[in-house]
Amino acid sequence: MNDALLISNVFLWLVVLALLLVVWALARQIGVLYERVAPMGALMIDQGPKVGDAAPSFSLTSIGGGAVSIGGQLGRGQLLFFLSPTCPVCKKLLPVIRSIATSEKAWLDIVLASDGELPQHKAFYEKADLSAFPYVLSTELGMTYQISKLPYAVLIDEHGAIRGKGLVNSREQLESLFVAKETGVASIQEFINQRA
Repeated sequence: MNDALLISNVFLWLVVLALLLVVWALARQIGVLYERVAPMGALMIDQGPKVGDAAPSFSLTSIGGGAVSIGGQLGRGQLLFFLSPTCPVCKKLLPVIRSIATSEKAWLDIVLASDGELPQHKAFYEKADLSAFPYVLSTELGMTYQISKLPYAVLIDEHGAIRGKGLVNSREQLESLFVAKETGVASIQEFINQRA
């Protein structure tokens, strides 16, 4: 009876030690994986005006009323947020856009941009309560920046130069545009490549 108890006790200790070894190995692999997977910023699709170029100037009318100037030396930064009323990710990012508008209001104006039929966008504008933002409809604006996927954002600095752009699906990707501006690189991917 004592031999069976001793053998089972030794066996259990071996199992516990093996499990500890497995947990240690998994923790090490998670650490290695964390180092290999770099943070992803806005996915820059290399089309349209390049980062560092002067932003094309536009004078458009907001669907809420009033003239909207895009690009040029406005003395304030602009974030162009391209969206669609039928894009669920765009709708998910609207609270983030509101948050950025509040936190960056000292230097940044946000312009919502799209194309399509006015009645659909006007209904979306009212339903989503977007009256705090200029909302422009312009096929030419989208064609100039060669927007092919949504949501897409372009950050223009106060001197009218493009400082960051890309496909944005999360708060982190939107904020990566500001990081790109602060660090002077086109994208987080370029920054990582420079360090490698």
